[in-house]
Amino acid sequence: MGRRLATAVHIEHPETHELLILQPGDEPDEVVATAITNPDAWEEDPEALTLDDPALIGATPPTLAFDDPGPEPQPAPEPEPTPEAQPVPEPMPAPTRTRTPEAEAEPKPQPRARKQADEK
Repeated sequence: MGRRLATAVHIEHPETHELLILQPGDEPDEVVATAITNPDAWEEDPEALTLDDPALIGATPPTLAFDDPGPEPQPAPEPEPTPEAQPVPEPMPAPTRTRTPEAEAEPKPQPRARKQADEK
């Protein structure tokens, strides 16, 4: 027994390309049924298991083919390691002036220029 339609469906036959008008209650053959993609076009199957069914409690619910997530995604490749930063050399200290013993001695007073008196 095939699935029954709940609504009227206008569809092109996948093999003969003939326009078909299916009425509610029709049970199309499998070739035509696979071309009907609207899930609301079908009657609910009273014998189908629902997620509230006690037989499913604690079990994994059945999945449809389009719910299949497919193969596991491949992990992203690890990024290439970045070269370690070279240490920045410390700057050279500024040259310091070294004082000689003469420079450390008290400065000698410079002789002042004398004012010479104008001789008239």
